Amino acid sequence: MPGDRLTADQRRRIADGLTAGLTYAEIARRLGRPTSTITREIARNGGPHAYRAARAQLATSWRARRRKHPSAAGLPAAVDGEPPSVRDFEARFVTLMTETGMAPMTARVFVALFISEGGSLTAGELMHHLQVSPATISHAIRWLEQRELVSREREARRVRYIVDIDAWYQAWTVSARSMVRWADTTRQGADIFGADTPTGDRLHLTSQFLEHLSQDMLRAAEHWRHTFTRQRT
Repeated sequence: MPGDRLTADQRRRIADGLTAGLTYAEIARRLGRPTSTITREIARNGGPHAYRAARAQLATSWRARRRKHPSAAGLPAAVDGEPPSVRDFEARFVTLMTETGMAPMTARVFVALFISEGGSLTAGELMHHLQVSPATISHAIRWLEQRELVSREREARRVRYIVDIDAWYQAWTVSARSMVRWADTTRQGADIFGADTPTGDRLHLTSQFLEHLSQDMLRAAEHWRHTFTRQRT
């Protein structure tokens, strides 16, 4: 029945459907389940590229045991006790992030922070919400900090992770700066091979494209930031 928990066999069929390239909606139709159930199941168990039926079944059993012995209360309202629509949105958000290149667990950590009421959570709150280990949280946070998507501040003995309103601006400018490095490298390659060779010509055109793209990206980011700042003030 649609309201029942997924069985091991259904999880195997989900994994087979992903391997076959089926959409979430088609997998849901074949199982007689809501698409949101399939989306949530895949997002919380590794995403479309890392989903494994046996691992998902074990993780579900582990989470069920954890629910029988919950940890300390006091989490933000946006993390625990939210309506199903919020959970569904969180799953869709995670899926979108993974489909655009972010690792599944990193996406789960980022989305949990982004949709929390204050835009921040402690490591303990993230562990409770995502049901993962401290090392898993630490690995995801390290990646997000390197790209300036998340910052941290210390509260007595706790560390609080924060996703700022400028997170997308930061991510965009980091991407633009990486384009500059690519442009510099391909320009050096063009000089090495020579502009009169096919390889050199290809590298030269690539360098020009990336240089112009990085400049356009930086101008667009600054335009947005100034416009948004005026709107907020």
